[in-house]
Amino acid sequence: MPLSSSDHDYAQVVHVDDTRLDASIAIQFKEDFRNLTAGRGDVILEMSQVEFLDSSGLGSIVAVFKGLGPNRAMALAGLQPAVAKVMTLTRMNTVFAIFPTLDDALAAAAAPHAAE
Repeated sequence: MPLSSSDHDYAQVVHVDDTRLDASIAIQFKEDFRNLTAGRGDVILEMSQVEFLDSSGLGSIVAVFKGLGPNRAMALAGLQPAVAKVMTLTRMNTVFAIFPTLDDALAAAAAPHAAE
């Protein structure tokens, strides 16, 4: 599963570098995500390249979120219209903070720290 990661001041960004997140790669996605994010803080899953998300892909996103533990947050950024529709239809938009762009997600991650 092509994932890449970059660290920012208040969150780690995990980029999904594929156009599909489906049953064929869901298991590998979970494994790679866990390896990239082990022991770190909050995560932004940047999905601007993902054009297709099926139920297995959605399940893998939920699984990695739960795997982060109770003290770590995960937001989603850059959802394509088809992926955003899946999130809305499944009401995952009530579970995850979803931002139109990575810059918006990074700004939201930094906002609680602005007074420091």
